[in-house]
Order: sequence, then structure tokens, then C-alpha cells
Amino acid sequence: MKKIELLSPAKNLEVGIAAINHGADAVYIGGPGFGAREKAGNSIGDIAKLCDHAATYDAKVYVTLNTLLFDNELEQARKIAWDCYNAGVDALIVQDMALLMMDMPPIALHASTQCHNATPEKVKFLEDVGFQQVVLARELSINEIKEIRAKTTVPLEFFVHGALCVSYSGQCYLSHVIGHRSANRGACAQPCRLKWNLEDEEGNTLIANRHLLSLRDMNNSKNIAELIDAGITSFKIEGRLKDADYVKNTTAFYRQALDKIIERRHDLERASRGVSTPSFVPNLEKSFSRGFTDYFIYGRQKNIDAPFTPKSMGEYIGEIIKINGKRVTVNLLDGIALHNGDGLCFLDENKELQGFNVNGMEGNVILASSPVSSFRLERNEAKRNGEILQQRKLSSKKDFSTSLRSARNDKLYRNLDIVWQKSVENSNGSRKIAIKLQATDALDGLQLSAIVGGDVYASVEIKCPKDIAKNPEKALENIRTKLSQWGDTKFSVESVDIGFQQIYFIPNSVLGELKRQLVTKLEKSLIEQHVETRRAKSERQTISQSNCPDTSLSFSANVTNSLSRQFYENHGVTHIEDGLEKTMPFSEIVVMTTKHCIRYSNGLCAKEIGKPATPLYISNEHGRFRLDFDCKNCCMKVVNI
Repeated sequence: MKKIELLSPAKNLEVGIAAINHGADAVYIGGPGFGAREKAGNSIGDIAKLCDHAATYDAKVYVTLNTLLFDNELEQARKIAWDCYNAGVDALIVQDMALLMMDMPPIALHASTQCHNATPEKVKFLEDVGFQQVVLARELSINEIKEIRAKTTVPLEFFVHGALCVSYSGQCYLSHVIGHRSANRGACAQPCRLKWNLEDEEGNTLIANRHLLSLRDMNNSKNIAELIDAGITSFKIEGRLKDADYVKNTTAFYRQALDKIIERRHDLERASRGVSTPSFVPNLEKSFSRGFTDYFIYGRQKNIDAPFTPKSMGEYIGEIIKINGKRVTVNLLDGIALHNGDGLCFLDENKELQGFNVNGMEGNVILASSPVSSFRLERNEAKRNGEILQQRKLSSKKDFSTSLRSARNDKLYRNLDIVWQKSVENSNGSRKIAIKLQATDALDGLQLSAIVGGDVYASVEIKCPKDIAKNPEKALENIRTKLSQWGDTKFSVESVDIGFQQIYFIPNSVLGELKRQLVTKLEKSLIEQHVETRRAKSERQTISQSNCPDTSLSFSANVTNSLSRQFYENHGVTHIEDGLEKTMPFSEIVVMTTKHCIRYSNGLCAKEIGKPATPLYISNEHGRFRLDFDCKNCCMKVVNI
């Protein structure tokens, strides 16, 4: 049986518990340092609490230790690794190869997507040197994943949902070059989400003030079965800076989607135990998104970018017909009900994001909380009158809502459904582990035992008088009823087997004490079993002498310390450049390599228009960069000049 893992993000202990409770088989969380989101660090104490909670469900906790390290940080990183292991962490997600050269605990290492895991040769090398799971590059297609699977056996992890880095992970230096905030050091300032101008070689502006490098969010919820067949066993949701509500919703949605596939296939099983029951209907469009794309899973396609805003648009709910101050006439989709406090937004005629809150409804007219901005003028009315109406520059936002009576047909989105949001906030996931109970006689009292999945057993005894019941039928019914009620514990009763020699009258207080003691012992047994399994599986194999696919490594290999350099030398590399975080060259360098092509996205593809792909330029207040186009490999390079 192939175990399928749903891997969710955890900003902190609270979010990690929410993810587990809503169905995650594993969570990944930042430790005290050296995680690729420097603002998402957590104490070892909180990580230990999360590990105990997860272990009860046989779920796993992975800690991100995936930044580049300098020589003076290696010992601190090693200590964090040991602290994580002692806290119960199941694996470390790492980027820097120095960690394979150190006195590490017997803990599984996963190769971060920051390692640029995009080819069969690279993944095979990582498998050979001891990694027990590899996080693949987001840009891969189904066929490329199949090719990697055919040449490797290591478990493959793939991002299935969330924000997309426009660059190959680990290969983006734009933030570092602009403001000395390195993505590979966990400090990315996200310059890809800023507005840029697109210019030709002569300096003519082709596109002004657009988010040219900003991508939509990934959503592969419709491609899960195909990804499983291609070789993916771990499905990862992006979002270690996201709050609990986002994690609850996305986790619950993918839990249900995966379970439907697992239920109809006998070759698959869940990677953890326990069934979650969220108190809301999961809906990916109701959480933060910039619009969705499945990226390159089926090859290059249009509309993978989000050029007009990097903010959340939310779900499409209809069209705007007319705006007049605080009154917005709309044509909503069937079944859409708006509530006071809902957040709505649209792109105006200048493609700028405008937003407002619902303050009431009058038929198909929304009463907005404040005057709604609009740049659109009465073109249709002017045309009917045979007039030519020039667009006026309006002096203030108060003018934006003036005399609008013509049809607009702007798409309207809801990025805050206040009623649904409250239902998510109130959901605790209610994840329950099914148990079978057996009540039997003990020497001086009673014994209550529980079996979980046929492989975990716990039993407790309590001394108590055993008085023969005067009404056996009623006494038996009461015992069965009380033993079946486990309230807000982590367990639900699948069956109760009562094997008393005679039917006793047992006070409810005795039955309650039996259950309380059994809960404590059962949770302890489940955690102990998880820890033993972890120890058996986490011993890394001896690092093989497999050679690195490349004998010469540029700065993009991100070597920033002596142990990482020694690692590559031990594996056949003869030329190694320092990573940019250690030594910045004076010559022009490629600061981003991306499959997102600005030419293609804006109708300028050389193959489509039949002209050479001459360089273009992007610029804003942070600098000017050249765009080089590798049409043979269908990728774009951003060059610092």
C-alpha cells in the first residue's frame, strides 16, 4: 500500500494544531532559526507540544532548517537539529549540504525545494547521499515528474496549493541584489510582487506600472489523481506565514479531496489516523488567492500571472452594472447571498483594485460602507447622443463616483465572506480516532481496554465494588451508553464489548474514572508507538560516493560555507564558486531564472509573432534589469546590469 501524505504549513503551535485537527498527515514549521521564513520561527518548547499532539494521530512534524549557512552558524544549526530531534521532530527540511557533513542526530533529512530539484539526475544524487524525501520544483510537468519517478525511489513531495515563487526556488537573488535581503537566508522582500515598467532596448515604455513578475496562486486540486500516478506521495500546501483560518480551509479541502481518491483505490492509504469533521464547508476560493493556476503541470499556458494586483481577489460572484456613490447595482450569480460586512472588490477601468464593504442590500443594489471609486464615464450615453467624450482626469476620489448610468459589466469578487469566515474561526476540526472498547472483570474491580487499528493496545484497571444489578437490562444499557460517550477527547467509540461474568451495577463516576485513565494511557501508547516508528525509519543510510551531476558549480549552487564546499568536492566537483550571499561579483549576473515569460504573457512571444526575442527591460525605483529569453528551453532570465 502506498501511503499518501497531506502536508500543511504551520506558522506557530496554534496553526500547527489546527492543521492536524483538520486532517493534515504532517505539518512543516520553522524552528528557532535558519528557516526560509525568518518571521516564522518557533521555540523548541512549542515544537515539542506540537509533536506530542501530532504523534497521537501518527502524524508527523517537519522542521524547516532550510536557509544557507555561514561557517560561524554551523554549530548553532547542529544544536538546533539535535534539539528538534529530542523534541520529537520527524524530519528536517534542509537546503545546505553542510548538514550532511556534521554530527547530526539520527533524523530524516528532506531536500528542500530550495535545492532546485528539477531533474532526474539531481533527485537521484540527493537520494544517493541520504535524503529520505525530496521536494520537487514547482515548475515541473506531469511527464517530467514521471521521468524523475522512473529513475528514483525516494519519496517525492510536491507543492499542490498556495503562493508561487516566480523564480525557480533557490535560484532567485533579486531581493538580495536590491536590498540585501536574501531569499536563501529567509529574508525575501518579495520584489516580484511590486509594480514594474516594461521597456524595449531603446527605453520606450511598452507596459507601465504593472505587477509583471507576480503570479497567480497554485491550485492543483483537480490534478491529484494524476500526480499520484506520476509518483507524488506527499502533497504540500504552501503558507508558513498564513493564519489558522487559511490553513484550516485548505487542509480540510485537500483532506476531503484525497480521501475520495483513497476510498476508491485499494493501492493507497492515508499516512496518519483519525477522521476530521470541520464545522464549515471547505472552499478554496474563499481563502486568500490571487486567482488560480495549475502552472506548468500540463505545459505552458496563458494567464498564469496576476499583473494587476498582488492582493487577494477572492471568489467571483457576479458583475457590476452601475455605480452611483454608495449604491452599486449588481447582477449576482445564482445562489450568492451577501451579508453586512462582506468585503467586495473589482478592477476599475484603469485595472486598479477597488474595494468596499457591504452595508446592506436593496434588491439588486448593494449599499456600500463608503462611496465606491470608479473611473468609467458615460461612454454609451455619449455615443448615443453622437458626442465624443474625452476621458477627464478627476481630481479626487470623491469625483470617481459621479453620474454613472451606463452599463459597466465589471467582474465583482468577494474576498471576505463574513458568515463563512466565522464558521471557519469556530471550527476545531473535531479529529477523532476510532477505538474498540472491551470491559472485563478484574481481580478486585473492573478493566477497560482499547484497541486502535488493531496495532495499539492500552488497558487500565480500577478497584471498585461489583454489585449485581437488580435490573440487568437497564444496567447494561447504561454501561454501554456511558462507555460510548468520549466527549471532547481525541477518540470515538466504534464498538463496546462487555465481557463481565455477571451484569453489575456500576456507578457513572466509576465508568468516568475508567475512561479518564484510559484516555491518558492510550494517548501515551500512541505517542510511544509513533516515536518507536520514527526511530526505526529515520536512521540515514551511509552516504554513497555517487558523484554530483555537475563537476563545475556556479554561484547558483549556493555554497556559503567550508563544509558545503567539502561535500561537493567529496562528490566529484572540481570548480565551485561562492554563493552570492558570501561573495557578490562585480560583473552582471542572472538574478532570477523563471519559466514565466513576460513576452509570452503579453502577446510578444517570438515564436508566435515570428520575430527574434530581443532583450527587454523591467524597471522601477529599485533599479533596471535586462530580460534575456531562452526560447529553446522556454524560460526567461532576469539580469542585473
